[in-house]
Amino acid sequence: MARTNTRFVKAHTDMLTICNSMKVGECLPSENALASRLGVSRTVVRSVLAELDQQSLIELRGREKIIKRHATPQDQVAAPPALLTIDALEERFLDWVLRMDVPPGTPLNVAQLSKDFSVATHTLQEFFSSLSRFGIVVRRPKGGWVLDGFTPDYALELSDFRALLELNSVAHIVSLPDTHEIWGRLDQLEYDHLDLLERIDEEYHDFSKLDEAFHTAINNVVKNRFVKEFQKIISLIFHYHFQWNKRDERVRNENAIREHLVYIDALRSRDPARAEAAARRHLATSKQTLLSALKVNNHAP
Repeated sequence: MARTNTRFVKAHTDMLTICNSMKVGECLPSENALASRLGVSRTVVRSVLAELDQQSLIELRGREKIIKRHATPQDQVAAPPALLTIDALEERFLDWVLRMDVPPGTPLNVAQLSKDFSVATHTLQEFFSSLSRFGIVVRRPKGGWVLDGFTPDYALELSDFRALLELNSVAHIVSLPDTHEIWGRLDQLEYDHLDLLERIDEEYHDFSKLDEAFHTAINNVVKNRFVKEFQKIISLIFHYHFQWNKRDERVRNENAIREHLVYIDALRSRDPARAEAAARRHLATSKQTLLSALKVNNHAP
C-alpha cells in the first residue's frame, strides 16, 4: 500500500495515539481489534504495523506487537498532496502541451502524467474520455491514449459553431446596462492586454491564457449550460492546437492582442453593427490561424 494513501496516513496517525496511550513494553491488541477501532481493513492495519516496526516504534514478534517507545511529532507520516479536480486538470494539461511543445501523435502515459499533474489516475482517465468525445485524444486499440489532432473539416465546423455562440453573446452584451459586471471585467481585460503588450517580446507565450480569459468573459454573459460546456472544449482546441504552429508566434499574438483591444472598444460603443463587425474580424483571424497550424503540423493538405 502506498505510504501516501489517505486511509493509511489517518490510520497511522490514530495508531500513534493508541501507542502513546499505552506503556512501553505492552502489546497492542489483535489486528481484528485494531481494524475495528481504526475503522479500516486488516490490510491497512498490517501496513501501518509494518511501518511502525520500521520506525522502531513497535517490535513484531509473531502475533505480538510490542511497544518499544512512544511516538514523537517526527514519526508522523506526511499527508498526501491535494489532487487536482477536472477543472484544474484542464488548465494543467493545456499548459503542459503548450510549454513542452507536445506534438500530435504523442502517446499519453497515464501513470506518469497522473504523477506529474498530481491527479488520481481515474480522474485522468475520465478527463481523457471527455476529450475523446471531441477527437482531441483517442484511445488506442490495445489500450492507452494518444494526443490526436483533427481534420480541417472538424476545425471549420468548430470555428463556425464558435462564431455562432460568440456573436450571440456579443448581441447580449451591447444591450446590457452600465451596472452589469461585464463592463468592469472588460476594463480589467483591457488593462491586462495593454500590460502584456509592453512585455510581448519576452512573454508572448502568456497570451494563450489571456485569450482564454477574454473569450470566456464574453461567452459567460449568456447563462446557458450548453454554452458553458462547449466553451470549455473550444478553449482547449483554440488555445493549444493552433499554438503548435510556432512560426511567427510572437507577431501573431501581438496582432491578436490589438484585435482584442479593438473588439473591447467596439463592445463599449454599444453599437450592435460595430461590435459584431469587430467580433467577426477577430473570429475570422482565429479561424485562419487554426487552419494554418493544421497545415504546419501536416493535419491538412
